[in-house]
Amino acid sequence: MTKKRVLSGIQPTGRLHLGNLKGAVENWVRLQEKYDCYFFIADFHALTVGYAETKGLREDIHQLAVDLLSSGLDPQKCVLFRQSDVPEHAELHLLFSMITPLPWLERVPTYKSKIEELKEKDLGTYGFLGYPVLQAADILIYKAQLVPVGEDQLPHLELTREIARRFNFLYKKEVFPEPKEELTEFPVLPGTDGRKMSKSYQNTIALSDPPEVVRRKISIMVTDPARVKKEDKGHPEVCSAFSFYKIFAPEAADRVASECREAKRGCVECKKELAEYLIKYLAPIHARRREWEKHPERVDKVLAEGASRAREVAGKTLEEAKKAVGLK
Repeated sequence: MTKKRVLSGIQPTGRLHLGNLKGAVENWVRLQEKYDCYFFIADFHALTVGYAETKGLREDIHQLAVDLLSSGLDPQKCVLFRQSDVPEHAELHLLFSMITPLPWLERVPTYKSKIEELKEKDLGTYGFLGYPVLQAADILIYKAQLVPVGEDQLPHLELTREIARRFNFLYKKEVFPEPKEELTEFPVLPGTDGRKMSKSYQNTIALSDPPEVVRRKISIMVTDPARVKKEDKGHPEVCSAFSFYKIFAPEAADRVASECREAKRGCVECKKELAEYLIKYLAPIHARRREWEKHPERVDKVLAEGASRAREVAGKTLEEAKKAVGLK
């Protein structure tokens, strides 16, 4: 049987952190074993918000590729490429932008919330308003059947389906299938300050952080605010460090919770142990990263070969779409 095709992308906004690893990348690594997977570095999408700050973009793209490969993506099992190396994305986006009603974009839930969240940036641009159309092009150019998403992203995927239906209806040809969601549990990982782990909060632990940096960041992590002294009984359910135990060292979680509640251990000791579990968890990623860093040309080759494979599929879809429109 032919494997179902999966499509997903990630923006190059700095080095990947543990939240990215648990929220997306480890899922990608599992999916590549089962499906025909296309994963891309969304550098066009990075411009929708960061269009005025592109000085470090090339390095961010390279480091993201290294992070993805180090985390277990295998070029023999998936297609990994840079979005801008496949111009068919942009051309299909242009075709879709001609047929997408403006109200469809204005009702996207994240549109107004992002503008409010990023008040310091000028987001009154077509690129920002129209990025869901580019997302639709990213998915439909490969006729992807499955898209791994969390529940908060379902409106974006529904818009993709609406664009596919509108295109097929207008041009009387079933060019684009309607992709389905591959619903994924995205655990919200707290950062070192207790808020959601995010680069914008500067509270992340990067996959590339060396052991000494991991220890330092864990040492300042917010724990139970009601526990002032070691003798105070703790409440692990409100502790960011305990959230990490449940995810990265589940075999120790029950013991740690019990000792915390009974005041048998202090937060300093608890975080020291956690740091060692985390360093052990990251050790295979660090080992692979060292190998990729020795040969940056290999990273470039992976992306170039991935783009070539992606263009074979994307080119056929674009030709089909152009014929349907009447451009061919």
